[in-house]
Amino acid sequence: MTDGRRRHALMSKIDRRVGAGLFLRFLSTEPVSRRFGYDRGTPIDRYYIENFLARQSAEIRGRALEIGDAAYCRRFGGARVTRQEVLHVKAGNPEATIVGDLSEPGVLPEGGLDCIVLTQTLHLIYDMKAAVEGMHRGLRSGGVALVTVPGISPVAEDQWGTTWYWSLTALSAKRLFGEVFGPENVEVETYGNAFSATAFLQGLAHEEVSKRKLDLVDDGYPVTITIKARRGA
Repeated sequence: MTDGRRRHALMSKIDRRVGAGLFLRFLSTEPVSRRFGYDRGTPIDRYYIENFLARQSAEIRGRALEIGDAAYCRRFGGARVTRQEVLHVKAGNPEATIVGDLSEPGVLPEGGLDCIVLTQTLHLIYDMKAAVEGMHRGLRSGGVALVTVPGISPVAEDQWGTTWYWSLTALSAKRLFGEVFGPENVEVETYGNAFSATAFLQGLAHEEVSKRKLDLVDDGYPVTITIKARRGA
């Protein structure tokens, strides 16, 4: 087979929504986007995160806490949220009702929360175990933490890159939360596959690629790991 025919055969297998031009960019050492795809649309990991929160939306209720702002609580909790808390690590955030480090004791109201929505934040805290213990203390009996963490991911180049300590696996997430909440109270899932991991590392937006391919799950290529942890009685 000639080089031209080989290239034609290869290109015929490429997802047409990605396109030949973008595929050729994959051969470069420079990604298509260094902003996770925000400059192109919705990042691929956000597709997984938002699908997870949509499925768990009934749990977002009562006195709920989110990190940074309340966008996901407003979107997925709506009127079920009767009191909204927002945690930020530094003062100056106009939406913040609580300022502090989640890994520090006493930051969250003891047993005061019905739900915690913690997306793409835990990996920025060096003492993750202390942060998980803080969430457990902050929840009421029966309260739920809905958490997402990165698996296969670029590292942020903005201010958060200076504290990007970890990426997790399903196994480490189960053990980390199971040791605090009890393994029977923890549900962990992974989302992603070789295709979506490659596209995410390149910085493509989910609108640019096949939803059918994004929805296939291969545990060996976890882009996003989700944790649902409930505080027992």
